[in-house]
Amino acid sequence: MKIYQNSSEPIYKQIAAQLREQILTGKLKAGDPLPSIRVLAQDLKISVITTMKAYEELSGEGLVTSSKGKGYYVNAQDERMLKEQHMRQLEKNLSDAINSARIAGIGLEEVQQTLEMLWIMDEG
Repeated sequence: MKIYQNSSEPIYKQIAAQLREQILTGKLKAGDPLPSIRVLAQDLKISVITTMKAYEELSGEGLVTSSKGKGYYVNAQDERMLKEQHMRQLEKNLSDAINSARIAGIGLEEVQQTLEMLWIMDEG
């Protein structure tokens, strides 16, 4: 797991995003335990509270469940929920891209052309 101290994104959000990606891509499967809060905090040299905040965010999204005294475990993901999670991430990424385009003075047409070109390149 990589944490960027100089990122504008809070550390707990960085942790949640990386674990979310692992869950949604199937690298972490239903029933898999997340690293213990203390161990992850020690490994990343961050506060236990920061780690707990990341886990609570994932729990709030229904991706993980806390088992008292045992830690957090990945929940089974149904197709609709997976699609919804991917759609949320897509919307966030597209919003970030739109903001970047506006700052750079790039119009909608150019953004659409870029998206289409990237889509086609990724298929091949």
